[in-house]
Amino acid sequence: MPLLILRCVFILVTSGVGVAIIRGGATGSSAAGLATFFLMLLSALGVVALDMAFPKKKIEWISAVYFGLLVGLLTTYLMGLALEPFFADVAGDANGSGDELRRNVTSALLITFCYCGVSFLLQTRNDFRFIIPYVEFQRNVKGIKPLILDTSVVIDGRIADVMETKIVDSPLLMPRFAIVELQHIADSADRSRRTRGRRGLDILSRLQNMPGVDLQIDDSELPEYANQPVDLKLVALAKHLEGKLVTNDYNLNKVAKLQGVTVINLNDLANSLKPVFLPGERFEVDVVKTGEEVGQGVAYLDDGTMVVVDQGRNHIAERVVVTVTSVLQTSAGRMIFARYEYTTKKLAGTTIILDNNANKSQKS
Repeated sequence: MPLLILRCVFILVTSGVGVAIIRGGATGSSAAGLATFFLMLLSALGVVALDMAFPKKKIEWISAVYFGLLVGLLTTYLMGLALEPFFADVAGDANGSGDELRRNVTSALLITFCYCGVSFLLQTRNDFRFIIPYVEFQRNVKGIKPLILDTSVVIDGRIADVMETKIVDSPLLMPRFAIVELQHIADSADRSRRTRGRRGLDILSRLQNMPGVDLQIDDSELPEYANQPVDLKLVALAKHLEGKLVTNDYNLNKVAKLQGVTVINLNDLANSLKPVFLPGERFEVDVVKTGEEVGQGVAYLDDGTMVVVDQGRNHIAERVVVTVTSVLQTSAGRMIFARYEYTTKKLAGTTIILDNNANKSQKS
């Protein structure tokens, strides 16, 4: 809406200037004044149309042109001062020729220096940062630090569930090169890779349409990107924006931490949210298979945590009560070691009540 108002005001102001020119009589005749008015109106519409034709402008291009023109004007002015004695000598030798020569030389210098200034800054806009008069502009992102998404965490999909909880209010940044990688995976000839790639694109679409979630596509091109794989580009972008890298990739996690980049691993986040079981606590599990050691059975909690049940080998396909003996926490997940206490029911529909001492059962 503000941009639409600006364009309407620009067209109205240009039309007003045309009317002022006609009323001032600068055009001579009414026909010439009317032609001037329509010419200015068409020029304003042309400028607006050109602006609408290129909606995705980069601030570094605009700043390069702006500062390049300033440098060209300043250099031309200084060169004009330096050549002033020469122009004075020419004016003294030939009447009137000195002013004409000054205009011609100044025009040539102005065009040359402005072109060189703009060209130089456009070609080196990523090499100079925080240097006056050329200042690098970068996107102003809300929140403390942006969260930069890796392809692995997008394909995983849990980031969408995390954002739905509204616990995270930082903006999400998805680099353009990571989206290209996702597209290549989605176009792969391998069926599993193709499915994973399409899932990642679906998750991105879900994040974009999620209310309250600010997902931005980053198109910046840094000098550090040259001839680098996607993982190192992500690390370079995170360092450039001072953001946090969100990934499930173990190797990328290690590389990013070595370079001083803050990493959020969703696996660690999921592990930290799992219920805490202390030694001595009791709970029910379903023993589904035998363990590696003699007499062991294996069960799983709803979140996928493995429970190794001592003396559970003879209670496969049964729901049993166990007592926690120890908990092993690793970056790959959590493993609970427990001791079998008694059975509550058979999973196949037969309820069994076992006495630990008498080992009796009753079918119901």
